[in-house]
Amino acid sequence: MSQPETIAKLIERSNRLGSDPKNTNYAGGNTSAKGQALDPASGETIELMWVKGSGGDLGTLTEAGLAVLRLDRIRGLKKVYRGVRHEDEMVAALDFCLHGNSGAAPSIDTAMHALVDKAHIDHLHPDSGIAIATSKDGEGLTKKIFGDRVVWVPWRRPGFQLGLDIEKIQTQNPQAIGCILGGHGMTAWGDTSSQTEKHSLEIIKSAERYIRQHGKKEPFGRPVAGFQALKPASRSERASAIAPLLRGLASTDKPMVGHFTDAPEVLEFMASTKYKKLAALGTSCPDHFLRTKVRPLAVDLPGDTDIEKLKARILKLHQQFRADYERYYRSFAKKDSPAMRGADPAIVLIPGVGMFSFGVNKQTARVAGEFYINAINVMRGAEAISSYEPIAEAEKFAIEYWLLEEAKLLRMPKPKRLSTRVAFITGSASGIGKAIAERVVAEGGCVVVADLNFEAAQQVAENLGRDAALAVSVDVTSEESIKAALADAVRHFGGVDLIVNNAGLSLSKPLLETTERDWDLQHDVMAKGSFLVSREAARILIEQGMGGDIIYISSKNSVFAGPYNIAYSATKADQAHQVRLLAAELGAHSIRVNGINPDGVVRGSGIFADGWGAARAKVYGVKEAELGNYYAQRTLLKREVLPETVANAVVALTTGDLSHTTGLHIPVDAGVAAAFLR
Repeated sequence: MSQPETIAKLIERSNRLGSDPKNTNYAGGNTSAKGQALDPASGETIELMWVKGSGGDLGTLTEAGLAVLRLDRIRGLKKVYRGVRHEDEMVAALDFCLHGNSGAAPSIDTAMHALVDKAHIDHLHPDSGIAIATSKDGEGLTKKIFGDRVVWVPWRRPGFQLGLDIEKIQTQNPQAIGCILGGHGMTAWGDTSSQTEKHSLEIIKSAERYIRQHGKKEPFGRPVAGFQALKPASRSERASAIAPLLRGLASTDKPMVGHFTDAPEVLEFMASTKYKKLAALGTSCPDHFLRTKVRPLAVDLPGDTDIEKLKARILKLHQQFRADYERYYRSFAKKDSPAMRGADPAIVLIPGVGMFSFGVNKQTARVAGEFYINAINVMRGAEAISSYEPIAEAEKFAIEYWLLEEAKLLRMPKPKRLSTRVAFITGSASGIGKAIAERVVAEGGCVVVADLNFEAAQQVAENLGRDAALAVSVDVTSEESIKAALADAVRHFGGVDLIVNNAGLSLSKPLLETTERDWDLQHDVMAKGSFLVSREAARILIEQGMGGDIIYISSKNSVFAGPYNIAYSATKADQAHQVRLLAAELGAHSIRVNGINPDGVVRGSGIFADGWGAARAKVYGVKEAELGNYYAQRTLLKREVLPETVANAVVALTTGDLSHTTGLHIPVDAGVAAAFLR
């Protein structure tokens, strides 16, 4: 098989296996293929191995995600390997086995793929396979389920020695198609790509079938009265009420983004007799506990407990969790261990309500939750046919605080300026709000695209990406609509940090033509709307205890007296003073309140496109198409103000450089002397 064909088949196999969560979890496992290639440095034919690199995901793997290594060099490492105590040396040695200067970094499982004398290998983390691997009598079950086609491998930390172990087992068992790795997962091999995939699926499906046919009817025990799932509406309401507190607690050491799910597997697990015992045992597969932490914070009260009593219990359990985690760290840390990375939970379980998961971004938080669902499935399978017995905590610590894991974390890109921050932006389906949303995401933040036009908001959110944005429908003149939109936001992201009051409209009329309805409409949307959004958001910001920012997109007209604009300018002046009033009140909670005064933002503006532009052009005696340039020419800088220009000011106010600034209005008008603040 040619080199391009070998690589193509490897990627196709990887994508098929990785796209089904029954086969492996996100970014878990690795696949490989061996083949021959011409060495451009010598002109000789050499043996190479292509293997999924460190941190990649099988379901989305491309050629760029493969590490390419020379087999003779990896196998030659046997001569210099000094034993398990010097395992870490072998990972550094893998860099000297790379072929060429492209491709991904080799993963810790590279030796397993290289040393086993088969052309194609799959190492996967299927729930059914890990259920066998974490069963108390996993070795006996492996023999019972698979006969001599699959061999048991006792737990060993991933690395060069594990590769040697599996090489020996494969050599001694030529009839075998793979192995179950105790406490970890499974590995399958074959002579061709299709045969290897067939063997992987045989192991996975055989384990699934055995658990289904021989497992207990209630592997988690009988349901516990009072701990059953609340009705969907009640679950949502409770999740929204608890989320800000949980996010603040999970961010005690460093800011986190949250994710919530009330998946049936989670609700069933928390309502069972074995819930407390199994949750305390923690996860087993390294891919699981590296993302979910050694164990979850498991609340021990029914979901319908009085909300204040529930919060008080969560606060106490969080203190206990931190103390337990610090003891765990001290128990196993050595002189050269990395510093403790944080003692807060990554997973919080609320019986009857659902599961909250936390991470440095939305994807990490979501994936942590998905991994814990994998862990629940593993525990269900193990308890169905045996009893769940994860690897020892000393082994978990050895992997969690492995120097190699620390080096991997240090190689990660530096967080962007708005990383971990969640912005709730009103009127963000178009114009200035849309530009702010796009800029926040570009700076690493998450966005709630809140707009009266829900379809337009959905399109903006879709363009920004699944884990970056959420669209919500909001009418800022309605208190209930605002509460519902913010409730959606905190369930989705755990909370909010940055509020942008941007929703607005304008009617340009002389005083004598301005109706009471004109006046009320503009004040309801901008003055009242900003007040209501700020008030409801402040409740969340205060309970989180993480500080925050409230930004008002006001206007040059808040300080500039111009003709034919009484209702709009008056309401903008109202907004401008709200900034000062709220800055004075909310500073005690580390919440900063600032304003931005744009002018002449014509291009992309929803307001100008909705008749305002034509009206203003008429006032100034210019064509509507020339209005942007007209505004630019009357400024000191002679530059047109764009939605992106306003977004720049939002970033300047919220990324930390102006951390000690509150109560400020920034003009973004290219210089209008009559609107200078004084």
